[in-house]
Amino acid sequence: MSWVKRAPIRFAVILIVAIWSLPTTGLFVSSFRPQSEVATSGWWTVFSHPFEESTWTVSNYSGVLDASGLWRAFGNSVVITLPATVIPITIAALAAYAFAWMRFRGRRTLFAIVILLLVVPIQMTLVPLLRLYTRLDLSGTYVGTWLAHAGFGLPLAVYLLYNYISSLPRELMESARIDGATHWDIFRRLVIPLSTPALASFAIFQFLWVWNDLLVSLVFLGTDGEVATLIARLNELVGSRGEAWHILTAGAFVSMAVPLVVFLSLQRFFVRGMLAGSVKG
Repeated sequence: MSWVKRAPIRFAVILIVAIWSLPTTGLFVSSFRPQSEVATSGWWTVFSHPFEESTWTVSNYSGVLDASGLWRAFGNSVVITLPATVIPITIAALAAYAFAWMRFRGRRTLFAIVILLLVVPIQMTLVPLLRLYTRLDLSGTYVGTWLAHAGFGLPLAVYLLYNYISSLPRELMESARIDGATHWDIFRRLVIPLSTPALASFAIFQFLWVWNDLLVSLVFLGTDGEVATLIARLNELVGSRGEAWHILTAGAFVSMAVPLVVFLSLQRFFVRGMLAGSVKG
């Protein structure tokens, strides 16, 4: 029977999902445990006495939500993440169309340079970029952080969108040109609507990366309460020695709310966008 043959595969999938979800489960359970319990025992011990009143608490979430400056940091994260997602998508879509359907001198060389930028570690660029920002008075500003995130995300964005846009039917492009459409008309009326899955896929990646970023925000924004992001603020709540990491367990789930909404809203495009351009013909 078919279900018997598929049983090992299903069991393997369930096992992998369970193992993959185990750390998140432990984090979630710990977010409802008192500080004393978190510091002295593992999260799995709650199942030995799950119904005792002292086992569970919401004080960790209260401590996060009542923290000074948290909601301002939440707003800062939104202000930083949205432009830092839209800017690279817009530029990458234009560049991907140019590399895929426009013929100009040095096109392949420029595309190769873009791909090579994928292997450049971000850490190598932080100090030179910060020195440049200091001279231009962009350090500690939203604009500087937008540009940094856009620059770091552009190589991957161009690569992903190029794979999709270059796989669009050539006959469709040629028909549009015969009808007198310019490159801008083709890009705006044909390429963008047809590339929605790829655009949404990269939007998910970029949004999650920028929202959860700590390194770039600390380097270019610092911990000033006026511009600090949510992740940077939660990092401060933990303490310099990690003595309040039980707060981090609750803060992790608070910070997950917005990315989860974004992912669920765009998930129907995600798989289509990831497979786009992988098979031609």
